[in-house]
Order: sequence, then structure tokens, then C-alpha cells
Amino acid sequence: MVQQKEYNGLKSVHDSQLSPRVADLSLQNYLNSQNAYAHNYEHYVGDAAFLWILRSLAVTQPHYTANDIWELEQRIEVSLDGLMTSIDMGWQACESALELQEPGEVFAATVIALRSHEVSKIQKTVEVGLENDLATPGLISAMGWLPADITNPWTERFLKSKEMSHKYLGTAICSVRRQDPGKLLTNILLRDDCLQHEKLYARALRLTGELRRQDGMPAINQAMSADSEGIRFWATWSAALLGHQGCAHNFQPFIAEMGPYQNQAIQLAFRILPVEQAREWISKLVEDESQVRAVIKAIGVLGDPHAINWLIHKMQVPEVARLAGEAFSHITGIDLKKNQLLMEFPDSPLPSIPDDEIENNHIGLDEDEHLPYPDAEKITAIWREHGQHFIVGHRYFMGHPVTAPEALKEIVKKGTQRQRHAAAMELALTENGLPLANTCARIRV
Repeated sequence: MVQQKEYNGLKSVHDSQLSPRVADLSLQNYLNSQNAYAHNYEHYVGDAAFLWILRSLAVTQPHYTANDIWELEQRIEVSLDGLMTSIDMGWQACESALELQEPGEVFAATVIALRSHEVSKIQKTVEVGLENDLATPGLISAMGWLPADITNPWTERFLKSKEMSHKYLGTAICSVRRQDPGKLLTNILLRDDCLQHEKLYARALRLTGELRRQDGMPAINQAMSADSEGIRFWATWSAALLGHQGCAHNFQPFIAEMGPYQNQAIQLAFRILPVEQAREWISKLVEDESQVRAVIKAIGVLGDPHAINWLIHKMQVPEVARLAGEAFSHITGIDLKKNQLLMEFPDSPLPSIPDDEIENNHIGLDEDEHLPYPDAEKITAIWREHGQHFIVGHRYFMGHPVTAPEALKEIVKKGTQRQRHAAAMELALTENGLPLANTCARIRV
């Protein structure tokens, strides 16, 4: 309305045949006002992109809860709504930002394009999002952000496309939304041209496990002998989620050495291995001092109180103290902060995570940054008091046996992000047939 009034004012000045200087001044004022509005829309894009990046980091952090993520999402929505106050000016700002080919900007532009229902805008964001692998997560995230009635027609279109990159995008969208594409997924796992596209093949295998689709086991069994390490991993990962726990031994090579799949292998393998066998694997890992972080994570996932005293000992080692404290809490459910079991950080700088582990496992330097620093002496005392309630050889998560589904469901709802991820995995392994909950997805209240 404001823009229309300004345009009408400019037209009346022209029609009244005022002096060229007056007309020029009026035109300049109009253009200046448009530039001012454009600046606002640029801010909306920048804010939405920045907040999306913040959210993408927050979903893996130990101090964020589902409610915290939801509050962050509301801030993102405010910026997106700001862009929608004028589709034309909002899109102009988004289109300029797309030149950066950054995931946050691609996310914002894709949301606006889809809400506009204009095919040319949507095609532009898809083209940019698929052109740069680093930007692709923003494209996929936008498709998971919006309601199904907006994204479903495009998801189906991508899955039916002849372009492998489009099929990959459709499969990834289904993965984020935990949406079953039915026969379209089956066809991907049967077609030779799809199996030659490693990213698509791997994502299709992963989706089969996430959806708990038992009909995909023949394709998974075939994939477990593939030459590609990534294909073998996701085939094993999905087979384990589908209840075929005999394939657990396939995880051992991924756990034994630092690599891109080590952490994910630990998170699943030590939930399905028999406790005695899991202890043997951990004992072998302990022999390699460079694998101490992997050992701590494995112990936390296994949940056997047998290793609590070893964890407490590691709490005295600055490099891994906070990670050991997190593993202790995941097993026992004892909140270090609430129970005042903390101490000040050591005066000397804490060593950073080795570069090779960061590169291989895609974890940032701040993996432990938001974890509390445990007081080993206080924790030793409280463990003497409460340790008798835990049975060695049994698996626990957050102080409860892992076979307690109601406790797991409560953690998925109200726990911190890392707790929610773990509880969702335990729940999927406990309750047959349920899809693996996506605890990184948008919080829908």
C-alpha cells in the first residue's frame, strides 16, 4: 500500500508538468525509498541465513533442548515472514544472496520460492542448491521446513526425474521428513543407473533403514558387499535398524580407525552388540591411545556401569574430562550441574580436538565446548552412594534400563539434543516397525 501511494504521487507530479528539476527530485525520493525497503529485505535474508546456520549447529549441541530449538525456529520464521511481505522485493534480495551459494541463503531463498508457487523461482533455488555440495543442506532443509502440501508435489517430481541429482534430492527430502515414497524408493534400489550414483544409492539405503522398510533387505544385503565404503556402511547401518543384529561385526572396521563413519558406527553398534562382545571391542580400542575419545563415546552408548570408574579416572584428564562427564551422565542420568558436581576449568588452555578427527568425523572444535567440567572427586563420592542401584552387565540410558520405552519417549520430547538423538535410536531398536524419529527436524507443536 505504501509503495502504491508513492507511485501514485510520482505519477501525479509527472502529469501536472512541474519543472524538470522538481520531477527529478520526486523521482530521486521515490528511488531512495525503494532502496531503503530493499535494505530491509536484505537484512531479512541475512538474518534468516544466520539463524539457520545457528540452528544447524544447535541441533547437535548438548545444551540445547527441543524447546530451545523451537524458540530459535520462531526467530527464523519472523525473518521469513518479513521477506513474504513483498514477494517481489523479498525475492530480489534472495536472488542476490543466492550468488554466495551458501546454505543459509539457499535455505531462505528456497522457502520464499516455494511459498511463491512460481516455478521459475523454485527452479533457480534448486539449480543453485545442487550446484554446490556445501549449499545442498540448505535446499534440503527448506523442503523439510515447509508443510507437506507445498513440498509433496515437488518431492514426487524430483523422485520421478531422469536426473540423478533430482532423485537424490527427492530421496533426501523423504529422509528429512521421514516420508515413505513407496515404490519409488524400491525402483531406485533396483535400477542400475541409480546404483551407479553413489550419493543417491547411499541415501536410498539410509532411508530404507530410517523408515524401517523390511522389503528393502534384499537390496541391503547386496549393498553390504559393495566396493564403496560408504555404500557398505549405510547398508550395514540400515540392516541393524531393521533388526538384523548379526551384521554388527560389519561395523568393526569403521570403529577401529578414525574415519567419516566412525562416530555413527559407534552410536549404533554398541546398542546392538551383546555386552560381553562390546567390552571386547572396547578393550581393543583402549590399546590405541589416539582412540580415547572413541572409547569414551562407546562406553556412554553401551551404558554398562562396569566402566564408570574408568570414566571417572578420565575426568581428571583435561583433554577428555568433559566428554567423560557426558558419558557418565548418559549412563546414570545424574545431572552434573543440578547436583553441583562441577569444578572450574583448568587454568591452562584445554587442548583442541585433533585435526584429523575433526576432518574425518565432521565435528567442530567446540564439540565439548558446552559440556560442564566435572569434579572427579565429588563424582566419585556420589557414585559410591548411588552405584549400588546399577547392575553391572545391564545397559542403562539416563538412569533407566534401555528397555523402558516410556522413559525414552520422554527424553525424545524433553531431553537435550544429544540425549534426544540417543533416545530416538534406542526407541527405534526397542519398538519394531517404528521409523527412526528425526530429532534434527523442525519442531512442530
